[in-house]
Parts: sequence; structure tokens; C-alpha cells
Amino acid sequence: MIESLLIANRGEIACRIIRTARALGIRTIAVYSDADAGALHVRHADEAVHIGASPARESYLVGERIIAAALATGAEAIHPGYGFLSENADFAQAVLDAGILWVGPDPDSIRAMGLKDAAKQRMMAAGVPVTPGYLGEDQSPDRLQREADAIGYPVLIKAVAGGGGKGMRRVDASADFADALASCQREASASFGNTDVLIEKYILSPRHIEVQVFGDRQGNVVHLFERDCSLQRRHQKVIEEAPAPGMDDATRAAICAAAVRAAQAVNYVGAGTIEFIADASEGLRADRIWFMEMNTRLQVEHPVTEEITGQDLVEWQLRIASGEALPLQQHDLAIRGWAIEARLYAEDPAKGFLPSIGRLEAFDLGDAARVDTGVEQGADISPYYDPMIAKVIAWGDTREAARETLAEALDKAVVWPVRSNAGFLVQALDHPEFVAGTLDTGLIAREGAALMPPAQPSEEALIEAARALVCVEPMAGFRLNAGPLKTARFLLDDDIVTIDLDGRGVHEPVDATLVSDAGQTWQLRPWRVSGAAMGAAADGAILSPMPGRIIAVDVAAGDRVAKGQKLVTLEAMKMEHSLVAPFDGTVAELTAIEGGQVSDGMVLARIEKDD
Repeated sequence: MIESLLIANRGEIACRIIRTARALGIRTIAVYSDADAGALHVRHADEAVHIGASPARESYLVGERIIAAALATGAEAIHPGYGFLSENADFAQAVLDAGILWVGPDPDSIRAMGLKDAAKQRMMAAGVPVTPGYLGEDQSPDRLQREADAIGYPVLIKAVAGGGGKGMRRVDASADFADALASCQREASASFGNTDVLIEKYILSPRHIEVQVFGDRQGNVVHLFERDCSLQRRHQKVIEEAPAPGMDDATRAAICAAAVRAAQAVNYVGAGTIEFIADASEGLRADRIWFMEMNTRLQVEHPVTEEITGQDLVEWQLRIASGEALPLQQHDLAIRGWAIEARLYAEDPAKGFLPSIGRLEAFDLGDAARVDTGVEQGADISPYYDPMIAKVIAWGDTREAARETLAEALDKAVVWPVRSNAGFLVQALDHPEFVAGTLDTGLIAREGAALMPPAQPSEEALIEAARALVCVEPMAGFRLNAGPLKTARFLLDDDIVTIDLDGRGVHEPVDATLVSDAGQTWQLRPWRVSGAAMGAAADGAILSPMPGRIIAVDVAAGDRVAKGQKLVTLEAMKMEHSLVAPFDGTVAELTAIEGGQVSDGMVLARIEKDD
């Protein structure tokens, strides 16, 4: 067994790997950037090495520094986690060349499955069904446009080196193709250093089904059944579950067998996931399920597989990397119950899911469900990395039991003042289509407004919280020549609310309290005239919603613009954010410069409204 392990990652997955390594008696070494100097994974590891500045490209993506840290600390192996360098074949090879064990598949397997076009061709040769589309080498915009037109809209443009929802664009009409292609290639270049794309027919009633596979160096390959990852927003998975609802035994046998063939076709070793897209318009059927891609690493959603199989997949990875055979054979594995996972993001649904940064003054997810996280109360959520702050996983004997447990855990989540999507997740879990298991990947796009959490807490939650702010004495509520005063004004964050107290309070009131309801958290404090004053930009000011980098400026000063027209594209927290005109008018001022760094609240442009 490996005796010392460097984790080339951060946050939740680094903490997850450390937990299993410690249970196996393995010494752990963390790496960290400037922003992560006080992070949870750094404090949990036996040793930690600083590897650079806060931006990932200056720290977690610099393979040479990670290898140097491993050599300096005597690490026997490197575990890449997911994201960053986990699917970089050159880095994997460099690790091996340095005489260090790589906890992952061979570089040749990563290369074989890393480019989506080549992977599909290999899968076709192995008898694995693939989605209709264009995989050609001619990447000229004209050729790609012609191919998309021939396939028929809608189509999906996908970066061949992509992953994690990055470098993907749905196109519904020929006229929109060129702009979508340029945006996709720009994101692919920034994220993967490769602008090549493929084009697929977009399935109108799609389900995202994936199969967990494992291989060892003795030539054995097994699957650990399927997961359903169909609840997605902008191609990013939001809620995952195992097994897949509506999957019968025959279809499961067919899709899992295809996944094993796919892994065998590239002599796969370690943990991997074969991702399929299913046309669910007539339920799940083996002849309507096609290969999409393979992720040559551990998946974010691996805990649901652990929960239904009783296996520790990180332990499997470490044992296989140590040269051991698979811990179990296929006939030893079985599905037990149901598990559902929700990804908790630091983002504000009320503001278009913009990432939310700052200090977690309050962070409590309770103990009703499994929580995998890399942060704790008092941690700083920075703008440099993915905004996921935790995964909440619930298991039950039935799907409904798991769903109810997860919804209850998220309903009681306390995250403040950083905003989270917990309230949105509760609404999604309670949506009739999710409850019935008839969801598809378009559910959130179709039902977005219905999934928005309430703007304010319930009346009951407000009354209960307000009592802590009010002093009760014998004359409380008494007014000369008038009835008792039962209502009072408070500030809910920065909004004035009137609450019926019914004359009740406490003897030692506090200055402020938190109100948690339906997965959301607000601060409630007594209203003061001066407390409601807030600075606001004048109408027409286009403000940066967070720190980031300007990657595109689509207008010039003096240009006429229409309401909703894209003005500036901001890159922050690994995502692109388009800032648009709030109304018809003229660009009276433009301070945004392509390539420039901007701070939160900076004025990027000002639109003068038409008379």
C-alpha cells in the first residue's frame, strides 16, 4: 500500500481524499495557493506546501511545482482529484517520469479518451453506440456551419478537450451558430488550450446517464452501476442520483456492459466514468442510449455510488494504484437503496446565479445527511475557483426516502452572508417532475421561474426571529388612548419589513439575528432611519457583479444599443458572464477594456436611455 500521498487539488475533493488516506494510515501532503493558505484541506493534511499565487494558472495548474513539492516531501504518489490537472496526460506522464506513482489511468488511456472526437471513433470501433454528429478535422467556421445545418437544429457544439460543462453551446437556429461557435471556442481556449470542437445532434428529451467503471493492472474491469445526472443548469450538474429512476434490469445490463467494453477498449486502469445520453421520450431503452464521453478520473458525484454499493471509491483508487487487484468482482457488487446528491454553490439565484464571494460568517448544514465540504464557518469564499462549497448526500431505502431526507437537510441549511443555491435545490427536489422521476436535462431551463426560492422568509419564521430583537416588559405595547402596538418595522438584510409581534419578545434582546427558511438565510435587525440608506448606481450604469477579467467588449462609446444586447463579457470563477443593456439607448460611457481586471461594483459602461 502507498505510504505517502500528495493531493494535487484543493477544497472538498482534497479533504475527501485526505479522509480515506488517513483511515488507511497514509501520510498526506496538501498543496495550496496564496488564497488557500488557511484552507481546511491544508489544516487537515499532515504536511502542506505552498505552490504559488491565487489564480489556478499560477498554482494548481503548474505541474512542475506540484511534482517538485512531491519530491521535496518524499511523496510516494500523487492523487489529482478532479478538475485542474486530473485529465492532463502530459502531467500524468511527468509524474511517472519523476518516479512517482500516479493515482489514475495510464497517460495513453487519458489521451485516447481525452479528445471527444477520437474517443467516439474508438467507441464505434468497440461496438459502443454513439450520438449522430460531426467529428471531422476540418475546423473552419464555414465547414462547421455546413455540418450543423446538415445535421439539423438544435445541435450541440462541444469542445473536444472539454469537460465539467465547459466549452458547450446549444444552438437552435442556423443564424445563431457563428456567435455560439466563437463563444464556445473562446471558453475552450481559456479552459483547455484547445479550440477544436465537435457537433452533435441535440436530443430534445435527454437524460444524462453515466456508469462508474474501475479497472486494475491484472486486466479486470467492473462497473458499479449507473447514476442519473439529468438535473442540470447550463450543462452543469446540479443534482445526481443512483440508481437512475425508470431504469429496468435489461436496460441496466446493456448500458453497463457497454461501459465495460468502452473501458476495456483503452486498457483502462483506475476510476473512470462512461457518460451516455438517452432519449427518454419513450422511457429508458437500450436502443436509445448513446455514448457521449469518458471522464478519466473520479467524478464529483461519486458519493452516490459509494452510498448504494457500500464501497469507498477513493480507497479503491489507492489500492489499484498500489498494484492490488480490484477489491471485488462483478458478482460481489449490488445496489442497496437509493442515494441523491445536491451540489451546494456559493451563488445567488435571485441575481441570475452570479457567484457570491466573501466570508462565511455562518455555515451549518446539520447532520441529517452526509456532507462533503472543503470549507467551514469563518472561511473566505474567493473569486479564484469553482463556487461549489459542499456536496450534500442523502441515502434511503427508497428514492422518496432519500429525496425527503435531502430536501429537509437543505431546507435547514444556514449559509450567510454568502448566498447559496440551497433554496433553489429544495424547490428542484420538490418539483413534480423530479418527484415522479420523469425529469430530463431541460427541466431547469423550462421551469426556472418556478424553481426560484421565495424572496422572503415565511411569516412564521419572521415572527419567531423578530422576538429575539424585542424587549418584553410589563408596559410593552402600551399606548395612551390607543390599542396596544403589535407590529414593528425591521430590516431584513436591507429591505424594510413589518412584522406582527403579538406583544411577545425576550428579556435580553440581541442587536441582530439570522432567519433561515426554505434553504435561505437572511439577517434581521431593528429598523433605523439611517440604516436603510444604501448606495446605488444611477439608471444605465453597467456594474461589474464581482471581481474578474474582461474577455470581450462588443460595443464602442457612441453606439446605439437595444435592450438585452450584449455589451461586455466578464470571466470570473471559471464562468463567462454577459452584461447586457438594460434598455434601448446609447453608450454614453465605456470604461471596460478587453483583458482588463475589474473589481466588484466597478462601472464598466453607462447607457443613456432614449427619450
